[in-house]
Amino acid sequence: MKRNQSGITLIGFIIVLAVVGVFAYMGMKLVPMYTEFYSVKRSLADLAKEPGAGRMDSAKVRTLFFRRMEMSYVESVKPAHFKIVRNDQGMEITVNYEVRRPLIANLDVVGRFNAVQQLRSIDGD
Repeated sequence: MKRNQSGITLIGFIIVLAVVGVFAYMGMKLVPMYTEFYSVKRSLADLAKEPGAGRMDSAKVRTLFFRRMEMSYVESVKPAHFKIVRNDQGMEITVNYEVRRPLIANLDVVGRFNAVQQLRSIDGD
């Protein structure tokens, strides 16, 4: 009586392990990029909750934002990526930046991020 064995062979296991390893390595490169982006969005949202945020001086808004970036260890956002535009409701802050990380050999991972936050000067907001 012959018994059939089922399961994965050693070569199959090595192939599966290699594929899982490549995805884990890519995750280690991508997760910090998105963590920084969510820190930027959270900092903008916290800045919008400041009392009288829409009436603040642009220099003060910039200082408060970059102080939050230092506390969150965000290194990808530079002052050139930060833009303030005044409008009827207060001001709109746009943070538009790109992150490039080396992946394998001469291949890079590029992430383009854009965060926009409205700072309102209307009383009650």
